[in-house]
Amino acid sequence: MHYKRILLKLSGEALMGNRQYGIDPERLSEYAEEIKSVVDKGIELAIVIGGGNIFRGVAGASRGMDRVQGDHMGMLATVINGLALQSALEDAEIQTRLQTAIKINEVAEPFIRRKAIRHLEKGRVVIFGGGTGNPYFTTDSAAVLRAIEIKADVILKGTRVDGIYSSDPEKNKEATKFDFITFEDVIKKGLKVMDTTAFTLSQENELPIIVFDMNKPGNLLKVVTGERVGTKVNL
Repeated sequence: MHYKRILLKLSGEALMGNRQYGIDPERLSEYAEEIKSVVDKGIELAIVIGGGNIFRGVAGASRGMDRVQGDHMGMLATVINGLALQSALEDAEIQTRLQTAIKINEVAEPFIRRKAIRHLEKGRVVIFGGGTGNPYFTTDSAAVLRAIEIKADVILKGTRVDGIYSSDPEKNKEATKFDFITFEDVIKKGLKVMDTTAFTLSQENELPIIVFDMNKPGNLLKVVTGERVGTKVNL
C-alpha cells in the first residue's frame, strides 16, 4: 500500500446522491463498500464529513441568522451525517468509532487524540464529527487539523470531479486537468481546492492533498495503492 494512514474528507452534499437535500441510503452503501475495500487491505482510515446537505452556517448567516448560531447548527449536521455513515459502515461489517468536537456523550465519544489513534491502530474507522468545535471554521479546516493530529500520510478529498482543473470543468469544457500541482502554484493560479485556512495549514505541515472522484467505483482503492488518480497537491 502506498499509504498507511489516511484521512478521507467527504462533503455533506456527496451523501445526497441525486436528491436535492438530505441523505441517500444507496449512496451511503456505495461509499461503505468503497471504504471496506481499503480497510480490508489494512489501511488505517479516518473520515471527516461536511454538513452542507442539511445546513450551512454561511447560508444561514446570509439570510440574517446569527453566524455563530448557524455554524453550531452546521456542526450538528455533520454529526447526523457521521451517524448515518457509521450505520452504513457497520452494516458492511466495519468496526467504527464516531468522535465529536462537541460533547454528545449519548451518541458519540468526545474527540481525544490518543484514543482516536488507538482506534485506528486496532483497525477501526474513526469518523470525526462536529467540525473543529468552533464557529467560523469549515470542515476542510477540521479535516486538515485532524489529519495532522493523527499523523495521517495524506488527505484524500473525495468530490464529484476527477481532480483539480484550470477552471470549473462543469462550466468550461476547455478546462485542463492537473495530475500534479504544488501548493504554491495552486495559490498563484487562484485555484479553489480548500478554504484558505485549511490549505495554508496543510502547506505549513507538508501534508499532501489528493482530490479525486469519489463516485467512481474503485477510485479510493486506486488512490491508496498509488495509482495515478485525480490530482495530487504537494510541495
